[in-house]
Amino acid sequence: MTRPDTGAAPPGTAEARRLSTLDRYLPVWIGLAMAAGLLLGRWVPGLQGALEAVEAGGVSVPIAVGLLVMMYPVLAKVRYDRLGTVTRDTRLVAWSLVLNWLVGPAVMFALAWIFLADLPAFRTGLIIVGLARCIAMVVIWNDLACGDREAAAVLVALNSVFQVLAFGLLGWFYLEALPGWLGLDTSGIDVSAWEIAMMVLVFLGIPLAAGYLTRTLGERTKGRTWYEQRFLPRIGPFALYGLLFTIVVLFALQGEAITSSPVDVARIALPLLVYFVLMWGLSMLLGRAVRLPYARSATLAFTAAGNNFELAIAVAVGVFGITSGQALAGVVGPLVEVPALVGLVYVSLWARRFFPAPAPEPVAADADRA
Repeated sequence: MTRPDTGAAPPGTAEARRLSTLDRYLPVWIGLAMAAGLLLGRWVPGLQGALEAVEAGGVSVPIAVGLLVMMYPVLAKVRYDRLGTVTRDTRLVAWSLVLNWLVGPAVMFALAWIFLADLPAFRTGLIIVGLARCIAMVVIWNDLACGDREAAAVLVALNSVFQVLAFGLLGWFYLEALPGWLGLDTSGIDVSAWEIAMMVLVFLGIPLAAGYLTRTLGERTKGRTWYEQRFLPRIGPFALYGLLFTIVVLFALQGEAITSSPVDVARIALPLLVYFVLMWGLSMLLGRAVRLPYARSATLAFTAAGNNFELAIAVAVGVFGITSGQALAGVVGPLVEVPALVGLVYVSLWARRFFPAPAPEPVAADADRA
């Protein structure tokens, strides 16, 4: 079974036994990172304030560093000369846009009103999470699930453009227009396209440019064989180091809010868990129905199920305040998303048996390009 260097194979397989300790017990390390972050944020005096103070342009510098370290190795693995085959796959691109910008926000809107009808602040925060489509951690979940790296790069870039253009409009629609038409309570958000564009630039533009330049210069100076067999294995583990660091920092920032309101956290977590499972399952079934190969179906599923927690938290804090219920809902997002999507990685690898075997790659052509 082929797997990415940053991934975790299903427990019990021969491949899993060959993995490093870090890879083999990835869910354990993620759980420990979450617990460590919560405890640090709760019990280390002044840590939360110190982390919040390290900010630039509304972006948390520690989280930005962790995400950049996490995303760079994965984007350096992308074969950018193959992106044309992804953009020509109209089924993948069209269904990704439908799932991300029509289905996803509508599903979260419905779940927010079903589960949190009596808690307007949490409900609004949950809807904001649904509007912030994933542009960061999805590259890790996709890589762990042996998804199509090139397809992930294209879909993430495409969703980023739509994020800048559509976030404010969809916020107005789902928080003001649609509730008003249905006779429900209305709220609103005021966030500029520039603020969203800044998030996209930091969390996608920088690592994408770095990955592209690294592959281009590396192959030009040393060749593809050296780049893929010598260089990539050296930087691969940093994706997981960055992921674990990001989780610790994120949960340290929000540890007090999470641990001081366990009942509220549980009420917010339930619709989020339903959302992640529902969006992932619907997308995988859709990929199988329209005859996408497993790798692209997995990419479709994880890009549809994931959310941009940093953007959701930033919008909620900026509009409603750091102690608001909307901000707490944004904080609970990654608390649920991280373990949920790690679990779905394993479900995805198990579900691969239900997809046709992929066609063999044109080895000779790749060798010629190398």
